[in-house]
Amino acid sequence: MQSGTTLKNRYKIIKSLGSGGFGDTYLAEDSDLPGNPKCVVKHLSPKSSDPTVLYYARRLFEREAETLYKLGSDSDQIPRLLAHFREVREFYLVQEYIEGQDISWELTPGKKLTESDTIALLKGILEALVVAHENNIIHRDIKPQNLMRRRLDNKVILIDFGAVKEISTLTVTQQGATTLTVAVGTPGYIPSEQSNGKPKLSSDIYAVGMVGIKALTGKDPQNLPTDPNTGNIIWQNEAQVSNHLANVLDNMVRDHFSERYKNAMEALEALNIKSPGILKLGNKSRRGILILAGLAGSGFVGALLNERFKSSPEKISGSEPIQKTLPRENILTPQPTPSPTPPPRPKIPVQIFTTVRVNRRGEIISRTRAQAEVITENIGNGVSLEMVKIPGGRFIMGSPETEAKRRDNEGPQHSVDVPEFFMGKYAVTQAQWQAVMGNNPSKFKGASRPVERVSWNDATAFCQKLSQITGKKYSLPSESQWEYACRAGTTTPFYFGETITSELVNYGGSSTYADAPKGIYREETTNVGIFPPNAFGLYDMHGNVWEWCQDVRHDDYNGAPTDGSAWETGGDSSRRVLRGGSWYFNPLGCRSANRIFYYSDELDFDDIGFRLVSFPPRTPE
Repeated sequence: MQSGTTLKNRYKIIKSLGSGGFGDTYLAEDSDLPGNPKCVVKHLSPKSSDPTVLYYARRLFEREAETLYKLGSDSDQIPRLLAHFREVREFYLVQEYIEGQDISWELTPGKKLTESDTIALLKGILEALVVAHENNIIHRDIKPQNLMRRRLDNKVILIDFGAVKEISTLTVTQQGATTLTVAVGTPGYIPSEQSNGKPKLSSDIYAVGMVGIKALTGKDPQNLPTDPNTGNIIWQNEAQVSNHLANVLDNMVRDHFSERYKNAMEALEALNIKSPGILKLGNKSRRGILILAGLAGSGFVGALLNERFKSSPEKISGSEPIQKTLPRENILTPQPTPSPTPPPRPKIPVQIFTTVRVNRRGEIISRTRAQAEVITENIGNGVSLEMVKIPGGRFIMGSPETEAKRRDNEGPQHSVDVPEFFMGKYAVTQAQWQAVMGNNPSKFKGASRPVERVSWNDATAFCQKLSQITGKKYSLPSESQWEYACRAGTTTPFYFGETITSELVNYGGSSTYADAPKGIYREETTNVGIFPPNAFGLYDMHGNVWEWCQDVRHDDYNGAPTDGSAWETGGDSSRRVLRGGSWYFNPLGCRSANRIFYYSDELDFDDIGFRLVSFPPRTPE
């Protein structure tokens, strides 16, 4: 397919990224979305004319679509499927574009990672694999080239599901007699049962273990010897490793599948040990295991690796490397134009917290340790205000058309570049309002509850007065700042995943979303900060009280700013945007992309509050 070719009058091919036995992969741009964001197009193009092989290839391709639809909505470590279509007799997949590079640049021949870095890498891979295994899906081709390091947040992303299939027969019958078995995998990472066409979930565990052994030894797995009696890999003499990690890896790569960990969750449990930089966070229940951040979330080891490896060829999933220097600053900060080095900013204290992710049933499937920089401001009368540093970055604003119960005013989706800013760790509390304004308009009294029954005009007046008291500029967030901060790198309807529960959010719990059960309807506000935060360290961005934004009402995003600023021109200036849902609303209203509008002088609602934003402190003169 030539550069410039357009599919479905929408996806314009930029260049080829590579080809395999069953198809070709291209980098493209989506001309239907503002800014023409990049995407990846896969074209089914088998190299064989055998009708049985063609049948198998088409079936495999369609299975990939089903898999990506299923998994991409449950995990932010698996690329989302954006479209799946057929033109004439040709089949295509359009996938999320992953900006980053595969981890093969971290695992160059002869280079050995430390044990703590290897554990963190393994945890990142296994966390990406948990959702697939919980859906009984085998990847079948885990190797460094299929493990992307996403530039946005340094997480490990599991790509290339062209080899996956659910637990079932792996055979294609030809004329009812001949069986065609297709073994998929890469030498060194493929165990014996997979070579024989009978992969198990533990076959993926074998491949992950081999990635860990390569990290520790600096040698490709196929170059390591095997025990002639057991068939097990001999590798420990090539690495400096603790007995515990050596035993875990040995159990991952046993020659016989029955002796390995059965799935990704079991392997994660085995790795969940106390060691330098790795903290055990919970028990070992299948659902309740606290999945450590490692390279997949916290930023601790991610920052270490970013510094250690510095820069490398950048790669798109399935692409050739693009020479580009990675930023050595915060992973969410776009690469700045070189300029004279400014004086260092004052050091900001760091707070540690734990985030959670849920599946469609609202069951917690992972817990991740993370950190955020937080400034504490004394605003008088013994009351303080905590502002969390939100790193700048790019995100897709709005909801996809496939999101359940979305509204037309949540589109079209478009890319927005948001500069670094600070946002209130919590919605403004009644104690904070009292300290600044000298009164308390709230219906549900409590110093640590969010202030409510405040109009947009009232919230703006609070910002102005607080700015005068502190000498710093405070304001309401722009709508794009709010959604960017709420999502915190996620693309699911909620920052917890595909749904929410009343154990995680204060909302109208008698209503449900996705497959979650009914919960508690509290019928009032709760104290701020009693539910888990998002990955940026912000609390109650879903539920409790609606939060005012600076923007005026617009019925959709056509013409919206893409620089993170508030949209205050055009539209209906008598009404302003509200985000986040409330204790009164159902989960539909609490989604990250949901938006409603009220008159700016409206103050009769006991579920409307607000949250502050400010900007980075100035560097010393």
